[in-house]
Amino acid sequence: MNTNSSTNYRSAADEKQRFITRTYMWMGLALIISAVAAFFTASNEQMLQMLFGNKAMGFKVIAVAELALVFILSMTLRNISVFGAGLMFIIYSLINGITLSAIFYVFDLGSIAFSFGGAATMFILMSIYGKATKQDLSKAGHYLLMALLGLIVVSLINWLLKSPMVDWLISMATVVIFTGLTAYDTQKILRTAQRANDSDAYRKIAIIGALELYLDFINIFLSLLRLFGKRK
Repeated sequence: MNTNSSTNYRSAADEKQRFITRTYMWMGLALIISAVAAFFTASNEQMLQMLFGNKAMGFKVIAVAELALVFILSMTLRNISVFGAGLMFIIYSLINGITLSAIFYVFDLGSIAFSFGGAATMFILMSIYGKATKQDLSKAGHYLLMALLGLIVVSLINWLLKSPMVDWLISMATVVIFTGLTAYDTQKILRTAQRANDSDAYRKIAIIGALELYLDFINIFLSLLRLFGKRK
């Protein structure tokens, strides 16, 4: 009896660790793909012309495709295969990397590296907090998601107003919101890992978790870049 209990405990612990590892491996892969795509696009004059020429129509099409992919992945997760979900996530990270190439055009390389390092530090610290805290972050997560919806509305309004002060405040709020969401998403992933197994359902949930962490990191990085980046 004790032997069986010990074996079951080890099995559950292994499944938990596999789920967490799988989630962060997907996130890391997405960041690498985005970084390579961004650097390659920024180094290719033809790609830049396709994106930012003709009133930046290429950039707008890519941006719409990004939003569509996230929506489709979220809505069809139950019905698509693990391979399909992973492929969509990879395509999304590739497209997002292409759009991120704009930062090489606007900011100097030192500012990009500094902002990336700052975002990585904040992400790691908040991930550790989300893992270590005994406090339930569910309520805080709901408030942060509500704040994010409000931020999106304000961002759309400021897209018309083009106020530098409001843009600065939006960037500050974005850092705060996504820093908090990093801890919330980390805790949510750890709780999901408690009941995870090697089924296709949990493999797809790991991809969604990786997407959430990826978006947390990217938004922190871009907001820090807008706040502290030195423009060319």
